[in-house]
Amino acid sequence: MSHIRKGQYPGKLSREAFRSHFEKSFVDPLFAPERGAITRLEEIAWAAYSQGRKAPITRKAGAGFADPSYELSVDWLSARDAIIAAAERHKDAAQPSRVLVICAAARNDGTCPGEISKTFRLSKHATATFEKASVTVDFLDLSHLSSEFGRKIHSCKACVSTAMPLCHWPCSCYPNHSLGQADDWMNEIYPKWIAAHGILIVTPVYWYQAPSGLKLMIDRLVCADGGNPDPTSTLGKDAAKAKQIELAGWPYPKHLAGRTYGLVVHGDVAAAETVRHALADWLDWMGLVPAGSVALLDRYIGYYEPYATSHDTLDRDAAIFGEVANVARSIAEAIGDLRQGRLSQPGKKLKVLRPK
Repeated sequence: MSHIRKGQYPGKLSREAFRSHFEKSFVDPLFAPERGAITRLEEIAWAAYSQGRKAPITRKAGAGFADPSYELSVDWLSARDAIIAAAERHKDAAQPSRVLVICAAARNDGTCPGEISKTFRLSKHATATFEKASVTVDFLDLSHLSSEFGRKIHSCKACVSTAMPLCHWPCSCYPNHSLGQADDWMNEIYPKWIAAHGILIVTPVYWYQAPSGLKLMIDRLVCADGGNPDPTSTLGKDAAKAKQIELAGWPYPKHLAGRTYGLVVHGDVAAAETVRHALADWLDWMGLVPAGSVALLDRYIGYYEPYATSHDTLDRDAAIFGEVANVARSIAEAIGDLRQGRLSQPGKKLKVLRPK
């Protein structure tokens, strides 16, 4: 049995430090008349924090779990139910073909720049192409993380690095009400991935890498690759129990495997190809299938030209709009082949000798 290392956690905040953090959300003078109410709320929040009330509302897991009597968070159970319902839609042959289009830029005209992203324009062009092909589109605009009040994706806590069964599917790290880590967007995003037959990610390159919102979502999808659908088997977050289960043999289930995907990556100076390769490698690892070479696109818009005229440059670039449309057409074709059982997945039945 592997030893569990300790010693990094600095411990809980002091009463004064907690109050300071809490009150920083209410510095606007408009809150001044309610100072007494805010103080009372802070006292309640302190009690929840100091008592570690991560999941204050629970119910017994019930049938189908390793420990039916274990108290599970109603938030997690609701997220699980949404995923199960999405999985049913995904495999229902009577349902229309569905694609998830992800606009990964961090900006829109409601954020500080006050202007839409080129990524959004390309994403919408792809969406129109899918609709012409009678493919239903779920549109996920990650720029809402920057422009919408309270919208957030919390960071991954890397439970999988302790033991794969500790990483629950869907993620059970959030909400954590004692830390104020609530209303996590991923509980809405997981079912979108599950319901989709195809995925299209359209993303810019930020500082040689994918935008932070996209990376947050990618990290939180680690539970879709080997994650444990039964938190009762690990008694919640019992690290020792999870290690024991993994060392006894874990199947590392790939919950998103078999879907098809395409990519549109655009930049203005460097790294468009690098980011495309990284995203493709990630999706391949999870068992998704590329919709052909046409569906994997990286391009430069306004190469070494001023940022200020980049939308004008895009207006003149008819070719890239045609290429993005072809990405969508290739994915739509792959989805049709996938649902008819014609999409080739070489090696699908081979035994994985180094599962992880």
